[in-house]
Amino acid sequence: DDQRLVKRTQAQFKQPGACLNCHASVPEGLNAIGGDPATAWATMYKTPYAEATQWTKHPVTCIDCHDPKTMALQITRPAFLAGMKELKEGQGIKDWDISKATNNEMRAFVCAQCHVEYYFAGDAKTLTFPWDKGLTVTNAMDYYDEIGFTDFTNTLTSAKLLKAQHPDFETWSQGIHAENGVTCADCHMPYKREGAVKVSDHQVGSPLRNEAQINATCLTCHHETEAAMKERVETIQGRWQSAQNISFDALDQLIRDIVAAKQANVNPQWIADAQQWQRKAQYFQDYTVSENSKGFHAPQYSLTIINEVTDASRRGQLALKGIALPVTTDATKLTP
Repeated sequence: DDQRLVKRTQAQFKQPGACLNCHASVPEGLNAIGGDPATAWATMYKTPYAEATQWTKHPVTCIDCHDPKTMALQITRPAFLAGMKELKEGQGIKDWDISKATNNEMRAFVCAQCHVEYYFAGDAKTLTFPWDKGLTVTNAMDYYDEIGFTDFTNTLTSAKLLKAQHPDFETWSQGIHAENGVTCADCHMPYKREGAVKVSDHQVGSPLRNEAQINATCLTCHHETEAAMKERVETIQGRWQSAQNISFDALDQLIRDIVAAKQANVNPQWIADAQQWQRKAQYFQDYTVSENSKGFHAPQYSLTIINEVTDASRRGQLALKGIALPVTTDATKLTP
């Protein structure tokens, strides 16, 4: 219903059925479409959302992440499988398939079917993850630049821009928890006891929502009090927010300066250079804001992205003065 009721899926904009990939129980929809799975997926992707949503009745359910016969974790979204295959191939691993994933990896992979950056490719609106070059924001922008992809044109500056979604999996993969094998489920679906059985808590939410949840998640590894752990997380998020406010102001001023430069008939090449810097600054800003941890999943990496926003915005302002600097995204190629 959250998708059915927003304006994007109604008369103002024909949002494609590809959105169902993450906002409905897809096996039900594919069965309703009928035919072989590949054709059913293709049909769902390109059908306008208002029509495609009639094939589904339920939000994401057990069968989207679990084999209904064994309850083993499974991947049901082909976009994730295609993205991982491209990612692994870029790392020199040929013919990777999901059967090679460990159970611990699957505890992140099932979440990564949806909590990622993506775009709809071509007229077929094929859901695609931009992972060919890697999982960083730099890799994503390089990918989009190489294929010449643009989400929209800014009505104020005429810059051709990208719209980030919610790169939680990609950002997590750059952080200390991923490096140490701590998955999405460990923090958002911690183990609990149901009688003699150990199961994951399916009341998915923030580890900080109460002291019991902090104890079940953070304190399985960290020898701290619940209060100390909450303070640590909030400090990280507060620093991210403070830096983000500065970068937002810098980007806002760049946009205003480009508008003024266009009105003043400044050298078109200088404006074009500034528009490229806006493209980078706005995508990087959107990328870290759209990521839902407020900087926590990978603190140093997230702050680096924000610093790049401020830097790109200032370089865009210099470009409007005729000071040409090459547009680059290399500074965020960091290891965890």
